[in-house]
Amino acid sequence: MDVAALSARAIARIVLIIVGVLVSLYLLYQLRQPITWLLISVFLAVALSRPVNYLNRYMKRGFAIATVYLGMLAAIVALGLLLIPPIVTQVNDLADNAPNYAQDAREWIVKNKTLRKLEEDYDITQKLEEEAGKLPSKLGGAAGTLSDVGIGIVNRLFALITILVMTAFLLASGPKWVSDLVAAQPPDRGKRMRKVLDDMAAAVSGYVSGALLVSFIDGLLAFIVLTILGVPFAPALAVVMGVMSLIPLVGATIGAVLVGLVTLFNDFPGDTIVWTIWAIAYQQIENSLIQPQVQRRTVQVHPFIVLVSVLFGATLLGILGALLAVPFAASVQILIKDWREFRRSGELPSESSSPGGPRGPDDPLRGAQPAG
Repeated sequence: MDVAALSARAIARIVLIIVGVLVSLYLLYQLRQPITWLLISVFLAVALSRPVNYLNRYMKRGFAIATVYLGMLAAIVALGLLLIPPIVTQVNDLADNAPNYAQDAREWIVKNKTLRKLEEDYDITQKLEEEAGKLPSKLGGAAGTLSDVGIGIVNRLFALITILVMTAFLLASGPKWVSDLVAAQPPDRGKRMRKVLDDMAAAVSGYVSGALLVSFIDGLLAFIVLTILGVPFAPALAVVMGVMSLIPLVGATIGAVLVGLVTLFNDFPGDTIVWTIWAIAYQQIENSLIQPQVQRRTVQVHPFIVLVSVLFGATLLGILGALLAVPFAASVQILIKDWREFRRSGELPSESSSPGGPRGPDDPLRGAQPAG
């Protein structure tokens, strides 16, 4: 009976554990969106803590947070003023000039023997001209699609406001919460916890500062090259290069390809060839000189771990996941390093843990004691 009762209790305990795990996973799945917002808020709070702490030396913390937020808002508005007008202008120009582009394509095909034969068989240019003539009306009838896009933008805006509000609360009260958590631990554990948290914060803020610096250098040099080539909307294209370079590993390449497509319409093939050579050369300089110098003061993460973390982050959260992947990997690396150091220090024999306990002054194994 005792064995049967024990077996019944063990089975019941296993069933309860399985049910608890399943319920926990279900709750995590249902709460995945607010949990994601919370993680983003924590990352932003850590990243913005450095400028907030600096301004807090000269003003109250609430005013410091508000100043940093106003700076972020000003940067977003400036980016919008740089990017939106050129995009609208180019879309309108494309709609207005599409018939002319089709006519130019017809003339070019007529001059080429091979393309002329294809034209006679399939009447390609006639179809291009028909579609080009419909383009302005199609753009004008896109209001329904834009309304759906507008709803999506409103939802994203709500999420952004929620994240920023949570970030503000974390910036205001986070240091006190961390101090209270550390103070509630035993002295040795609290000291280790404080060191780990400080190292993780330094890694995240250092990564963000380094990424912004590399982004600024990338955009500035791109602006200089595009201005020399005479490519229109050089400031907007430079911003695109800088923003895209924030994406680890592939961002700068994607930005270079996008800008290269624009050079096709300016002076092909001269500008495109020069830009391609510059983009390849700059990538080598950035990878071998700029990035190592900028990241020298941050936590070093192995390139393989960077690649895997970026792939995982991009799969889970898209571009946002790719941006958060490297600092997250750096934080995990810090935790693993601290755990290994703790295990190593715990394995070292100490005098108090030697067999037989600590040796007194009269213990012959302790050695001769100096005369008093």
